[in-house]
Parts: sequence; structure tokens; C-alpha cells
Amino acid sequence: MPQKPLDKEEIAKMRIACRMAADVLSYTGKLIKPGMTTLEIDEIANDRTLTIGGVSACIGYHGYPKSTCISPNQVVCHGLPGDYVIKDGDIVNLDVTVKKDGFFGDTSKTFMIGQVSEDAKDLVAAAHEAMMIGIKAITPNGWTGDIGFETNKFVTRKGYTTIKEIGGHGIGRVFHDEPFVPAYGKKGKGEKLRPWTCFTVEPMVNEGTDEFIERTIHGSSIKYYETADGLLSAQFEHTILLTDTGYEILTLEP
Repeated sequence: MPQKPLDKEEIAKMRIACRMAADVLSYTGKLIKPGMTTLEIDEIANDRTLTIGGVSACIGYHGYPKSTCISPNQVVCHGLPGDYVIKDGDIVNLDVTVKKDGFFGDTSKTFMIGQVSEDAKDLVAAAHEAMMIGIKAITPNGWTGDIGFETNKFVTRKGYTTIKEIGGHGIGRVFHDEPFVPAYGKKGKGEKLRPWTCFTVEPMVNEGTDEFIERTIHGSSIKYYETADGLLSAQFEHTILLTDTGYEILTLEP
């Protein structure tokens, strides 16, 4: 069922939740360094979330036990924080969702740790540009396929691949809602975008194949994913408010 448009009060609450998510992402990202475990990173993010008056939307979501998703190197998304030790040269995606007053802000960024390879730098830059190109394709009367078409065209021309089965989503009063926002598609196809609703744009860009391996998380129905060939994957994510004249990125870093 399509999202119901947000009213002015709800939009104000979305802006707050999204600013908080951006704050947590920025604050935590600056502290990531070699020698830390992904669990330590998760704890920093959760402490920051609570300090600024929010709560993590991830904890307990379909049994997910941690406050963030942390996906290093070949992990595509939903990586479970644990005892993995961050190394110099890693790329690490940190995905943060903050809940505040019943509304959700969702954002992620791939951080480059220490001296990363030129190949890794190129992939991370391409993933960020792919997200921005997808965002720029958003129009008030548009379709999800418009976003996916431009994203996938750019990624393919760079020699990379996009994950097709996992993507962006509606967000606002609930964590995950319609529409599904894939990183591929055809112009004028997919789901219709509705003004005064929010959704995420979050292409996952792989260095090699777009095929992935699904892994289970104990006690949770949430899965995490790794590239099938073990090559790198990078991702960036913003929450977007669609207006009747354009769009607003709600999760810009402070």
C-alpha cells in the first residue's frame, strides 16, 4: 500500500530524526581507526544516538541484536558488528538509523581507513557519485525506475555492477515502507513517486560480480550479504523528502 503523504508536523519530525542520524554517522565515522572492532564502533554509535536523544531503530528489528550495520570490504550490507578488527586499507560501510518521536532517519557512508588502494578509492568514489546521480534523477512526477536507470548506467560505464535485489525503501512513520528503490530500472517504470513522502536512495556498488552470498544472523530474520567473488562492495545512503517541486536531502552531514 503506498505511503500516505506527510503533513507539516510530520515532516518537521522527519527532519529532526534525519539530522540525528547524520550526526551519529559523522561523529562515529571520525573515530573509526585500525585496531578497533566493529562492535566497538557500534557501541560508539549507540552511545552517541542516546546522548543526542534518539534510539537506534536497528536494535530488536526482526531480532537484529545491534544498533548499526557495519559492512567491511566484501560485505555488501547488514554486516553484524562483532569481533572483526578494522585494518589499515579497509573500506567500511556504517549504516545508521535513528528513531525519534515515531519517525526514522536512515543514512550510511563507506569510510576509507588509512592507506587504501587506488582500486578501493575509485570504487568508493563511484558508489558516492552513483547515489548522487540517482538522487538528481528524482522528480515529483517521477518513478523509481528513473532513479535506477541513471544509477545503473553510471555504474556500468565505470566497469562496476549494482546489486539488483536489495535497494532503497520508503521511510517515515515506519522503518521500511513502499516504494522499493532499486539501483537499476527503466525510465518511467517501477513505482510512482509520491510528493511529501520520504524514501532512501542507497545503491550498493560491487567491484566485480553483482552476485552475492546470503548469510544468516543468529536469532534474527535479517540476513547479511557478501559478494560472491570476494571483491569489494561500497554503499552510500541518504533519506530523501520528495516535494511538489523537487526534493530535499534530509541526511546531509552537519
